[in-house]
Amino acid sequence: MLLVTMRNLLARKVRLLLSAFAIVLGVAFLSGSLVFTDTLGKSFDNIVSGSVPDASVRLSGIGQGGFDAALNIDDRTIPASLVPTLAQAPGVARADGSVDGQGLFVVKHDGKLLGGTGAPTLAFNYTDSPNASGAQAVVISRGHAPRGADEVAIDRRSADNAGYRLGDTVRMVTAGDQPRVSATLVGYADFAGGGLAGATLVFFDTPTAQKLFLEGRDAFTSVGLTADSGVSQRQVVKAVKPLLPEGAEAVTGARQAAEIKSIVDTVLGFLNTFLLIFAAIALVVGSFLIINTFSILVAQRSRELALLRALGASRRQVTRSVLIEAAVVGLIGSTFGLLMGFGLATLLRLLFANFGLDLSGNPLVFAPRTIVVSYLVGILVTMFAAYLPARRAARIAPVAAMRDDVALPEGSTRRRLIIGGALGLLGATLMATGLMGEGSSGAAQVGIGIFAILIAIALMSPVLAIPVLLGMGAIYRRLFGTVGQLATQNSLRNPRRTAATASALMIGLALVTTMSVLGSSVNKSIDVGVRKQFTSDFLVSNAIGQPFSTTIAADVRAVAGVGTVAPTQLTSFEIKGSRLNASAGDSRAIGTIFDIDYVKGGPALRDGQISLEKDTAAALGVKVGQKLQLTFAAGKVPVTVSGLYTSTYVVAGAITPFSTVTAGKLQRADSNIAVNAKPGVDKVALGRSLDAATKDFPTVTVQNRDDFATSQRAQVDQLLYLIYALLGLAIVIAALGIVNTLALSVIERTREVGLLRAVGLARRQLRRMVRLEAIAIALLGAVLGIVAGLLFGVVLQKAVQDQGITDLAVPWVRLAVFVVVAGLVGVLAAALPARRAAKLNVLQAISTE
Repeated sequence: MLLVTMRNLLARKVRLLLSAFAIVLGVAFLSGSLVFTDTLGKSFDNIVSGSVPDASVRLSGIGQGGFDAALNIDDRTIPASLVPTLAQAPGVARADGSVDGQGLFVVKHDGKLLGGTGAPTLAFNYTDSPNASGAQAVVISRGHAPRGADEVAIDRRSADNAGYRLGDTVRMVTAGDQPRVSATLVGYADFAGGGLAGATLVFFDTPTAQKLFLEGRDAFTSVGLTADSGVSQRQVVKAVKPLLPEGAEAVTGARQAAEIKSIVDTVLGFLNTFLLIFAAIALVVGSFLIINTFSILVAQRSRELALLRALGASRRQVTRSVLIEAAVVGLIGSTFGLLMGFGLATLLRLLFANFGLDLSGNPLVFAPRTIVVSYLVGILVTMFAAYLPARRAARIAPVAAMRDDVALPEGSTRRRLIIGGALGLLGATLMATGLMGEGSSGAAQVGIGIFAILIAIALMSPVLAIPVLLGMGAIYRRLFGTVGQLATQNSLRNPRRTAATASALMIGLALVTTMSVLGSSVNKSIDVGVRKQFTSDFLVSNAIGQPFSTTIAADVRAVAGVGTVAPTQLTSFEIKGSRLNASAGDSRAIGTIFDIDYVKGGPALRDGQISLEKDTAAALGVKVGQKLQLTFAAGKVPVTVSGLYTSTYVVAGAITPFSTVTAGKLQRADSNIAVNAKPGVDKVALGRSLDAATKDFPTVTVQNRDDFATSQRAQVDQLLYLIYALLGLAIVIAALGIVNTLALSVIERTREVGLLRAVGLARRQLRRMVRLEAIAIALLGAVLGIVAGLLFGVVLQKAVQDQGITDLAVPWVRLAVFVVVAGLVGVLAAALPARRAAKLNVLQAISTE
């Protein structure tokens, strides 16, 4: 049987390779995702290992999770006088004070911002301190270290990207009291570990760093400790603990590395899951292609399989022979997919470089796990998909070998309808209960219900396909006459095969349509919310969501024609163990510009007060007048709830005075500035004046209401286009499925094609017939997918309505484009099968058995 199986593989190698290509694409996405995330993880590991010292003294709470350093810039410091004391501790070879600066960005030579999205800008004072492995943590590859207030060193990649060379004047902006900084580039500095994953490194001398980031205080944000030879990290920590002031802690380098790794692993886990979801979709779609291919091949070999049964082959042997073929196909597909995964990882690296995550300086990491997972998934998915056709092949009776025509059992349509109907009912129930639920739990139920209905549609598609195909047949007959009638009959000849081929495209288009409806609904909700709630004339904000200097608010106030100005700072803290973002600012000014609807109590006008968004308060079980403790990294701040307000786009889930920020030991920095013009002032002219006042700050943008809505929609559209690109792989696999089905169908109907040619059907008409079959399959998938996607999109919008997506929008034009694209997919998929059918020799085709 093994020899027979190998002979069958070689005899049908082209057809099976088309099936293998589906596995190639799915495994390529899987292995490419693993290679990319492993490369990213290795890059961060190198950064950590190259920069972490033996031990550190830092401010307590800094290593705790849940505090967003991008929002909260800690204002606490460690006195410089402590550094020599630590250096004299037993087992400590040296101590080096470190100033870790936040909120600094390099301005490129062309005036644009360097980076900003993705990887951050890391600013420090330069020291020649060693890392835990004993090598110098920061290496000057060319030039020299900064030695004065007018000198700076940055990493080589960032210098090249910004257009700077040694000796050039580098422009920078900060979130501190000195918002603009210029210095001469005197050296290229990099971490000893190599690779920065797109981050920018900036080094000043110690006095300059203290002036920029610590308001000139003779202090540090942390102190790195180097152990004497033979002294462990734990011994160093134990030795310095008695010397530490209140609010400081000592930690080993191993603990620091583990904390950073934990944060990185969380981010990488999310990214890996995001990419692997699309790999799974590609493999599911590919499984439809494999099921269809093996079903057709088994049907074409039914007499041969019956003969094997008559010669003594058992059912198990027949099943095993088909599964061995599938295993070989899976092995070949996985091998090529694994190799193609390198190319895909390179493409992912280029794609994410556009979002600021630049890994161009890091070699791709090819871990053994990637090989094992790729082969296991590729082979098992192929064998699983081929199992049903293999079982069907084993049911052929030996006596069937004596008949000229063998009918392979196709399975019970009734059984598929029962199972599909039950799954559909279960899915509908889950979606209904999910819509009645709240928050993420309700959305999760809706998601499971959507998956159940999608499988139900795939199971019932042979029945659902008939009315769609009949409808297209009526159009075909009117437009193409006899050729259209033949194409319709061919597509209806085996509805199960046609529906299985269309189901692959259906899944891809259902997901694309769902995301389109959700994306359009988000954009409409943004437009409606902005029209209702964006009542300021202008909003000065940071285009990349980072805080900026409070001096900009003073510049804005100085512009002629400016009336009310309300700066706010986005901050983060915990209440009763739940993390909450808040807008800190002057509640009077905020209330003057924005219409904040207080349903109970009033604004937080005095120090020690806070007002909460009503749904947030309900989730926390908080009432007006209740006393709370806000937990910051530096400790707890007591506040009293002054009021509850309805949800709004213009402020966060809480409003509190600036005094709460300073009480939490955070630096003051603005996140946005709401501006209203004085009565009678030309707002267009005022907008130009505000642009001029902020032109030296590329981190800051001035937007009116329309500009703000457009920028918010652009972010949604960018994510939507990324998802379209990733789902495009499923569409490609579905197109391959149409090619494979038609190619095998042409082989199956070779004699029929010859007879049609013999009775006068021209080659051009034959090509058109095959092309119309392909279009029918593609449009069937488009109709089922778009209808399902519309349903899913509407239900999901209702499920997340309480999370801000309040308005439903259906992108009809975009859906019409999807239908047209599906038709074009059918035309392209039919090209090779139609060409092969037209080239068949008439006499040879008629004589084919």
